[in-house]
Parts: sequence; C-alpha cells; structure tokens
Amino acid sequence: MPGPIVVTGGGTGGHIFPMRAIGDELVARGVPATSIHYVGSRRGQEASLLANQPIDLTLLPGRGIRRSWRIRALLQNIGAVAGLTTAFVWSFVRIGRWRPSVVVSVGGYAAAAIGAAAVIWRRPLVLVELDATPGAVHRILARFASRRCLAWGPPDSRSVVTGVPLGRDVLAVDRELPARERSRESMEPPIEPGREVVVVMSGSLGATRVNDAVSELARRWSHRRDRTIIHVSGRRDSSRVLARRPPTDGLDYRIIEFAVMAPLWAVADVAVCRAGAGALAELTALGIPSVLVPLPGAPGDHQTRNAQVVADAGGAVLVRDEDCDAAALETALERLLAPGERERASEAARRLGHRDAAAEIAHVVLEVGGRWT
Repeated sequence: MPGPIVVTGGGTGGHIFPMRAIGDELVARGVPATSIHYVGSRRGQEASLLANQPIDLTLLPGRGIRRSWRIRALLQNIGAVAGLTTAFVWSFVRIGRWRPSVVVSVGGYAAAAIGAAAVIWRRPLVLVELDATPGAVHRILARFASRRCLAWGPPDSRSVVTGVPLGRDVLAVDRELPARERSRESMEPPIEPGREVVVVMSGSLGATRVNDAVSELARRWSHRRDRTIIHVSGRRDSSRVLARRPPTDGLDYRIIEFAVMAPLWAVADVAVCRAGAGALAELTALGIPSVLVPLPGAPGDHQTRNAQVVADAGGAVLVRDEDCDAAALETALERLLAPGERERASEAARRLGHRDAAAEIAHVVLEVGGRWT
C-alpha cells in the first residue's frame, strides 16, 4: 500500500477550493479519505471551508511575507518568519513520519513548509499552477517537482496543461437557455423574462473600485427595464455599497454581501469580476463572457496575465483597475451584450475551459505517487 497523499496550499479561497476539488476526485477514484491529508494555514479560510470533511486537516502557523519596507510591515514580517519557522519544523517532522507517496501543492504561503519538507525527504512533488504566472513558492519548488499541472500553456517535458480544478456544484451548472430560464424563475424574487443579467463578483472581501463603479453604473441604468444586476459586494464593502444604492424604477438591482457562485453563474449572461484563477476557471468552463478587472499589485501581476489570456482569446474584455469606472464598465458590457457578440465571446471563453481539470490532476497525482487499488 503506498503512503498517504498530502494536498497543501491555501490562505485564500482561490487555493482552498482547488484543494477540495482534488481531494474529492482522489476519493472518487478509490483513495480512502483517511489516506489523504490537507495541510493549510491558520490565517486563511481553510478552517471554515475544509472543516467537517472526511479528509484530515492540519493548519500551520505563519503568514505571507509583506513586500514593504514600512515599519508596520517589517514588524509583521518578524512574526511571519517566526510562524513559518515553526511550520517548517512541524512539516519536516511530519513528512518524515508520514512518508507520503506524493505531495500536491496548489501554492500560496501555506504550501512553503510542506513543499520544502517534501524536497528534503525526497518525496515526489506535484505542483498545481493556478495562475498564468507561478507564485513565489512554486518558482522556488519548480526545479524539484516531479510534474507540474498548468492552468494555461504551453507545457514542457515535465508539465501538462490541466486547467484549474472546479467544484462539482460548478460543473453541475446547466447553461442551456431553457435551464437558465428555469434558474431565473426559481430565484427569489424571480428575474423577469427578457432581462439581460449581469453578475458582479468582486471577491469575498470586496474590491472598492469595482464596487463603486458598479454602483454608479446602476445609477446610469436606473430606468432600464431590460437589465438585471446581481452585485456580490464582498463582506468588507457591503455597508458602503448598500449606502450608495441608487433609486431605480426599471433596473432590477440586487446587492448580496456574499454568495455561493454556482447558482448565480446559472442565471448570468455576462460577468464582471477580478481575474483570480478560480473565477476564470469557472467562467471559461461555463462559457460566460466577462469584463475582467485584474487586482493591481498582485504578486507577479498574475491577475493581469490571467485576464490577458482570456481577453486575447476573445472571451473577455480587460479593464485595468485604474481605468475602472461606470463609463468603462458600460462600454465593455454593451460590447459583450451586443447581438451576436455574446454568443461569440461565450464560445471563445468555453474553448479555454477545462471541465475535467480535477480528474486530469488526480490522474497525474496517482501516476506519480503510485496507484491505489
């Protein structure tokens, strides 16, 4: 019997959901849940998103290093280094005890300690690259990896393009028109027939510039009886967005603090969102045209690289954060909602999608680590 499989990463939902998708797929392929271990971060969302699962979860101390010379950042980095040191010691001991058949890293600072321990103990290492540009942890670990699973191409001799693993709730979304109409009818309140639906998702905390631009766009569209905006504002900006809500006498404008996105993707004609790997994986797999506003200052500017891949293929319009206002969003949305353009952009996005990403990654993991029977 091969050793256990360790799946590590985290700190943000963009890492945690792929971890869960990979774990679910491995269990579906016959790996006992008791032979899989999730290892994440205490500071991330792992405790809430991976808790109460049949797969064991361990949370390590530490946080990412802030790239700033400000006094506050330097003081925080001292604590971060102390936490990471503890995490490295724990990981070295535990990987030596577990002797895993394979370690799977989805990136993020939570993966640094386990990835390093895997290298020291010479355990097979599979890197799952979620973004067009690898993060700092994976750039360091890449030379030691047995295989790399890429979100976007091109592959090389040690890598394969698999896409980003998706949750089963997203894969279950039916985007055919009859199903979309039924989903709209089932909402509370129902969305009136004939309306074009724009879904805005600015992240679990929110993106203030995007949220402000959408609030102003709702003001511009306040008399439109052919549009619905479903605005997922994020927890941090929720009160601000509600306070800025304009009066409307035609527009169906709905503000939600936080939402599970699969039911909203089921009703969307077009999306407005940041360009994180998870969001783009869902949009491309489902063929949803989008306006992408990359997060400025993201490590390696990976969100701009992500967005550029989809925009270059014709599945999205890229609006830079500094240019994001109501006028820019309106121009981009009118372009995507124009007759014939929405269908063309939808097909272009769908061609980039990888609905079987979790299965392809699981195949690589079992191939590298030894098959379970």
